[in-house]
Amino acid sequence: MLSRPSWFNITSLVVGFSFLYLPIVILIVFSFNDAQLATVWSGFSTRWYGGMLQNEQLMQAVWITLRIGLTSATLATVLGTLAALVLARQGRFFGRSLFSGMIYAPLVMPEVILGLSLVLLFVAMDQNQGFWTIMIAHTTFSMCYVTVIVQSRLSEFDRSLEEAAMDLGCPPVRTFFHITLPQILPGILAGWMLAFTLSLNDLVIASFNAGPETTTLPMRIYGQVKLGGTPEINAISTILILLMTVGVILASVLTKRQRLKRMEEERLAAAHL
Repeated sequence: MLSRPSWFNITSLVVGFSFLYLPIVILIVFSFNDAQLATVWSGFSTRWYGGMLQNEQLMQAVWITLRIGLTSATLATVLGTLAALVLARQGRFFGRSLFSGMIYAPLVMPEVILGLSLVLLFVAMDQNQGFWTIMIAHTTFSMCYVTVIVQSRLSEFDRSLEEAAMDLGCPPVRTFFHITLPQILPGILAGWMLAFTLSLNDLVIASFNAGPETTTLPMRIYGQVKLGGTPEINAISTILILLMTVGVILASVLTKRQRLKRMEEERLAAAHL
């Protein structure tokens, strides 16, 4: 019999969730504010969503941020998956400790240090700062998150499936794409989504590596908030929250469906034995 939660537990949950999500709710509510000031409520209106679309600087920042996020997340996913395969499948090899340390270093390294080191590298290479420098920087620090997620997925993978496929004459490359990849795909998708979200949210590293003509959305929002926030900022933030929520729900549904499908296939395979 399950015990009823105490008042202390309920209060702790309410306070904790309020602390986390109440500011987001307030931001969404004030995105429908009719007033010019973002913090003074004067009535319901959706005009700031239209004004947001007419703000060329804001829309340009959104487009740059999406391009950087999609490109860096894809590259980080490919490189992180390859690194996870090396760490999970190659066993002990010369330089493994150094390799794994370099992969995991961005997880604990302060963003200021990482951003400064990358900008010094680009200056030494005489590389103009802009879209590509931000993209490389985001790929560098998000790749380690993909590696951790995919490696944990590989650690749970039953390698007897690969061995059975290769015993039946399937080449290693084909075995990877037809057996291994479908099994670890949820981890790869989760890593891509995390890398994309980290790229969308990054301010510090992008500020170090951005050029004069390249401004990401977090940089634009931060610059406008320092001068006084507008409801347009609340509107674009609300849309981003909605997109992230839909993405998380879709990823959860796809992962659950694939898990149920795999369980059904295992049940049918066991029934035929």
